[in-house]
Amino acid sequence: PEHSHVDCAVSGGADSVAMLVLACAANLNVTAWHVDHGLRENSHTEAALVAQLAAQLGAQFESRTVSVEQGANTEARAREARYSVLPLGVLTGHTADDQAETILINLLRGSGTRGLAGMQPTSQRPLLQLRRNETVALCNALGIAVFNDPSNDDERFQRNRIRHEVLPLLESLAKRDLVPVLTRQADLLRDDDDLLNELAGALDPTDALALANAPIALSRRAIRSWLTNPLVPDSATVERVLDVARGNTLACDIGLGRQVRRSQQRLRITEPETSK
Repeated sequence: PEHSHVDCAVSGGADSVAMLVLACAANLNVTAWHVDHGLRENSHTEAALVAQLAAQLGAQFESRTVSVEQGANTEARAREARYSVLPLGVLTGHTADDQAETILINLLRGSGTRGLAGMQPTSQRPLLQLRRNETVALCNALGIAVFNDPSNDDERFQRNRIRHEVLPLLESLAKRDLVPVLTRQADLLRDDDDLLNELAGALDPTDALALANAPIALSRRAIRSWLTNPLVPDSATVERVLDVARGNTLACDIGLGRQVRRSQQRLRITEPETSK
């Protein structure tokens, strides 16, 4: 609704800038949030550009600085650090192109339907139906200078190779734009995934007999949901728990020193013993 408050994560790139522009055009009470990860020299100047644009659009501005060291999993660690200082419910500028890339990344990781369903379309991702070239066109039409992050061309990052190498190759083979194809597939898989999760929610994951007799797809989901704290279990862990439920073994490890054990047809999680 008009005049309601929204927080927008704005890096200074075309996607997030377009989101900021559209939010202000919708007569929302907008706060633009910029996070400096300190990964590039003079990265603090990007915050100044976002602050200036926010002022021109009549939006509030907040800036935060986090420390992220170069090294393994830089992207994931930067994302975690960024969200740790952004407000809950912050809007992000993910587009349909980001969705397609995410689906392919999850495919390479051997993800199930949850990963292949991509990012959930929520009010926090208001641009998920727009294309990246549309956000660029909007900024160009309005004469807004945007920041082109050089890390988006760094081949060390998997997403960049998906964007610049894998997707173009697949599109040349398919002779079509694959982003709409992948996003439509994600929508279909998301519907299937939601239904299976609802059915699995009626299954008691501590009831060994029920797990052993239920359809395997539901048993796996019930176990995965049960064990997802603090980490999502991998497929091998889920299969080990199923072996316990079926009576093939008495107990199994599930990570972090924990075990699932069966007693009188009930499964329970045992925590690691701590020395006194």
